[in-house]
Amino acid sequence: MAGTGAPKGPDKGPDKGPDEGPDELHGRLKEFEGRAAATAGTGKDPVNEAMIRHWCEAMGDTNPAYSGPDAVAPPTMLQAWTMGGLSGHTDRSAAYEELFGLLDGAGYTSVVATDCEQEYLRPLRPGDRITFDAVIESVSERKTTKLGTGYFVTTRMDVHADGEPAGTHRFRILKYTPAKARAKRAARGDARSRRPRPVINRDNAGFWQGVAEHRLLIQRCGECATLRFPWLPGCNACGCQEWDTVEASGEGTVFSHVVMHHPPFPAFAADGAGGPYAVALIELVEGVRMVSNVVGVPYDKVRPGMPVRLEFLRTDPELELPVFRGGEG
Repeated sequence: MAGTGAPKGPDKGPDKGPDEGPDELHGRLKEFEGRAAATAGTGKDPVNEAMIRHWCEAMGDTNPAYSGPDAVAPPTMLQAWTMGGLSGHTDRSAAYEELFGLLDGAGYTSVVATDCEQEYLRPLRPGDRITFDAVIESVSERKTTKLGTGYFVTTRMDVHADGEPAGTHRFRILKYTPAKARAKRAARGDARSRRPRPVINRDNAGFWQGVAEHRLLIQRCGECATLRFPWLPGCNACGCQEWDTVEASGEGTVFSHVVMHHPPFPAFAADGAGGPYAVALIELVEGVRMVSNVVGVPYDKVRPGMPVRLEFLRTDPELELPVFRGGEG
C-alpha cells in the first residue's frame, strides 16, 4: 500500500508497541470513518453463466435456479462480481490507501478476513453489469486476539446491477501485529510445531485412555443400548447417564471429507510438508461417525464410500491419535 499521508491532528509521535501504552493511533484512524473506499467501481466482468457454474460446482450447490435459460446467480456471489482478481483493484480511494499505509507504518502489517454481512435487494442475472461504491464504515479500538494485536476495519459496499440497487456487502478484516508465540517457540528451538493437544476432561478421559491402549472405544447406553460418539455424559436417545463401552472393530467407510490446503502446518503431515491432507467423517461399521485423517492414499483420491481401516499414528513422543488408512477394496 502506498502513502501514509493520513489526516493528522497534533503530532503525538508514533503509537507505542501493540501491547503497551495508550491507544493514541486510534484517534487518527477514526478520522477515516465515513470516507470513501471506492467510488464508481466497476466489476471486471458482467454476471455470467461460466462463473455461476464454477461457483456452484465448487460449493456443491445443485439448486436448479442457478442454471438454464432463466438462471440467476447465487445471492452469496454478491462480492464475487466486485473482486479485482489477481491483478488487483484499480479503484481504491486515496483515503483507503492512506488508512492501510498508516496501519502498515505502525507495524500492523498482517491481515486476516474475519466476517461479512450481506443484504440482497434483487437477483443478479447473466448479463448484468455490476458497479459499486464502498465506504470505510468503522475502525475499532485496538484489540488483542489470539492471532495478535490490531484493529478491525469494516467497509460497506453498495452494489448496483445495471444501475439498480442489488445488495449491500459489509466486510471486516483485522490488521494486526502477529503474536509473539512463534518467536518464543523458535527461541526454545522448537523448529517443528507440535499438533494441538486434545482437550481431555472427565467426560472423555476414558476414550483417550483407550487410544493409549490402541483401542477405539464407543459408549453404549446402559438403558437403551444406543451407541454414541463422540463421548457424552448422558445418552442422547433416552437421557440415561449409565453407560459402558464397546470396542470398535476399526472398519469403516468415508462418509464425507474435505481437503485442507492452507495454511501448511508441518505437524499435520508425516513428511513435514504440512499438506494438503484429507480430513474425513468416518462411518464405522458399528453405526457411529467420527472425524479423523485419512492416510495411506493421496488426498485427491479420497472418495465417499472408500473403505478405511483404523490405525494409530504417533505424532510426537507425547501424542498418539486414531487415524484411518484408505484402500480401494
